[in-house]
Amino acid sequence: MHSMVTLNKYKETDLGTELYITVPDRKLGDMLTERCIKRAEMRFDDGRTISIEQRKKAYATIRDIADYTGYLPEEQKEWLKYLYIAQTGSDYFSLSDCSMTTAREFISCILEYAIENGIPLSENAIERTDDIGRYLYYCLKAKKCAVCGKDGEIHHEDAIGMGNDRRAVDDSNYKKICLCRLHHTIAHQKGVKAFTECYKVYGIIFKENSEICYRFTTSNQKEQPTDH
Repeated sequence: MHSMVTLNKYKETDLGTELYITVPDRKLGDMLTERCIKRAEMRFDDGRTISIEQRKKAYATIRDIADYTGYLPEEQKEWLKYLYIAQTGSDYFSLSDCSMTTAREFISCILEYAIENGIPLSENAIERTDDIGRYLYYCLKAKKCAVCGKDGEIHHEDAIGMGNDRRAVDDSNYKKICLCRLHHTIAHQKGVKAFTECYKVYGIIFKENSEICYRFTTSNQKEQPTDH
């Protein structure tokens, strides 16, 4: 689940920074309790505008999707923007002057759409992503190879151990990556370090149905919060 939130206050402590946020129009208590969610991914919008490199990535991906669907690139761009808005609740935006955060998340959204629907890209998606961690997560979720985009299978970077039944071992805290059969074989042949250096992908801890992503605005006061 992605949601825009408002950052109300913060307090720095010896352990880090406590944030006080508001998630508009959502009651999350039951979901947080039922799923035992303890962690959330935070993305801060710092006000910087889209970079030239981000714009190139976005338009290249839009063109690839348009070539596949048969729409004109401009028509496809508007359709994909509304897809992103529907998923995130964001306001309408322009790729000429949107924030770097919006650009990064829009690129991730349309790459995920291409991966999910088997849309071929003119270059590997790993070269297009602006958020490698999110891309690797989605490849695991969609069971697509993080290197080439073909149907994939789970490769464990952390060895489960000889003689252990992989079906019986809880691998939720093991680093994993989704790879096709070819790249899975190459990963075993090269080893973790060489494979990562060659293909620029790596294993992450993946737990299905445990992700909540929040994007924070930073235009609010830096007030010290009161005690809980």
